[in-house]
Amino acid sequence: MKRFFSMLASLAAIAATEAIASPFTYINARFGTVCTFPDEIFTLRQPEPDNGDGQQWLTADGARLICSGILNIDDDTPKGFVSAEKASTEPGYKITYSKTGKDWAVLSGIKGENMFYERRLFGKDGVIRTVWIDYPPALKSKYDPLVGAIAGSLRRP
Repeated sequence: MKRFFSMLASLAAIAATEAIASPFTYINARFGTVCTFPDEIFTLRQPEPDNGDGQQWLTADGARLICSGILNIDDDTPKGFVSAEKASTEPGYKITYSKTGKDWAVLSGIKGENMFYERRLFGKDGVIRTVWIDYPPALKSKYDPLVGAIAGSLRRP
């Protein structure tokens, strides 16, 4: 019941953020990854990859949202994932915030020219489910209010 009310709060936050925005819930057929977002903002649905691991949406102003899953073949953990990302030497990649829980991890920062926010759920079924949002820094005031609700809607079956 708590999860139900949490989801209602997330949907309300998404709808309230943009007066015209309505929530759309995506469910990935392969991994069961679920996320909800305003489909009047993320309007440009990209073709699903051949492996069926998720879906990507773009916006006219340069933002991107990805909802996907991967097999956890390396038995990665939330803390291990965050540690590896913080140790990355990839040019233009900087973690500015991270937090982990028992079965989840959150990262945000800069990647290339964009700001990003990533949330991962580490399932007992051997699947890592992810929502990734990135956008140009000039659009921070538009997308920052959406990030928490979208990331909070990420769930597994």
